[in-house]
Amino acid sequence: MPPLPGASGAHWQRYDPWRAAPLQQNGSVQVSPERRRKRARRVLVAGAALIALVSGSVGGAVGAYLERNGGVSEVELPQAGAESTDRTPGSVAGIAASALPSVVTLHVSGDDGQGTGTGFVLDARGHILTNNHVVEPAGTGGEISVTFSGGQTARAEVVGGDTGYDLAVVKVSGVSGLKPLPLGNSDNVRVGDPVVAIGAPFDLANTVTSGIISAKERPITAGGEKGDGSDISYVDALQTDAPINPGNSGGPLVDSQARVIGINSAIRSADSGSDPEAGQAGSIGLGFAIPINQGKRVAEELINTGKATHPVIGVTLDMGYTGDGARVAMKGNDGGSPVNEGGPGARAGITAGDVITEVDGQSVHSGEELIVKIRAHRPGDRLELTLKRDGDEKKVTLVLGSSEGD
Repeated sequence: MPPLPGASGAHWQRYDPWRAAPLQQNGSVQVSPERRRKRARRVLVAGAALIALVSGSVGGAVGAYLERNGGVSEVELPQAGAESTDRTPGSVAGIAASALPSVVTLHVSGDDGQGTGTGFVLDARGHILTNNHVVEPAGTGGEISVTFSGGQTARAEVVGGDTGYDLAVVKVSGVSGLKPLPLGNSDNVRVGDPVVAIGAPFDLANTVTSGIISAKERPITAGGEKGDGSDISYVDALQTDAPINPGNSGGPLVDSQARVIGINSAIRSADSGSDPEAGQAGSIGLGFAIPINQGKRVAEELINTGKATHPVIGVTLDMGYTGDGARVAMKGNDGGSPVNEGGPGARAGITAGDVITEVDGQSVHSGEELIVKIRAHRPGDRLELTLKRDGDEKKVTLVLGSSEGD
């Protein structure tokens, strides 16, 4: 076939459409300089992309590490600077700071057992008020150790105690710098008032709890372990929801001005009734304190005479009566008249079988409640009693007599 016009036969014979580039003599492909430069640029771009990917991964890992660990320097967390430790007097902290130096922890041991309680300083002479059931285990030959809030300790001796009021006074000697705790007036207390309780629950000294006055004039009886009734205490108590536990007994219940308005004495727990220490049960928000007005009178008598007097109406009550009110027994404990001849009840005209339903207008539902209401007063106080006799109601006025407690 003749060659195409304009075409060289030799050149056509050398043309191979499937070969991208002419072969060098050794059989390798001959690449032009321009293609070499393009390939180099592609390699550089791919390398840069790989470096960026690796750098990004490493940078992310380093960033996460620094975020978790705060860098390579030492960790220092932000914190508030030094502030004044003073607190407003009416705050719980301010009340505690004022009252704690006057509160003590008592450790008692003797033939009748051992225990822990609380007390507070009454005067610079070393008198300390607490519960009678706190010091009772010491008996006549036991020991009482008093520890102050600053850690100082001293021996104490019982000045006097009374089971009916569940109050006792002990005295320390040779201790200087005593700070008496101011006494308030429990008659001024109102339901809802804020209060602070201080004590040593379960031997944790200087424990402070707070709450309010939940109720007033709660008739509480506690004790009675002897079985003859001689160790029962009758309290017209202040009720509080400030947590009180075994070991708080004898400690102060103070108002917003750090003045004592009550002596913490008993708790109602889920399984132990109102016994102050029974079962070692914890607080459920039902604590009871002896009003300080009663505590002050009894403490003064114990310090001055070693005994406390009890106000009486001079009648024997039927403690087994299940009706509403307090019924005068039909016979006295000795088989004679239940109304003491010449006593307050006799002078007021009370007779056997009368049912006392009110004291100064306040309802009385049992013999225990009547005793509690009577014990809340002083010998010589004048009371108005409401009686039921043979279906009729009458009112009588009497002046309380006095009997010496144990």
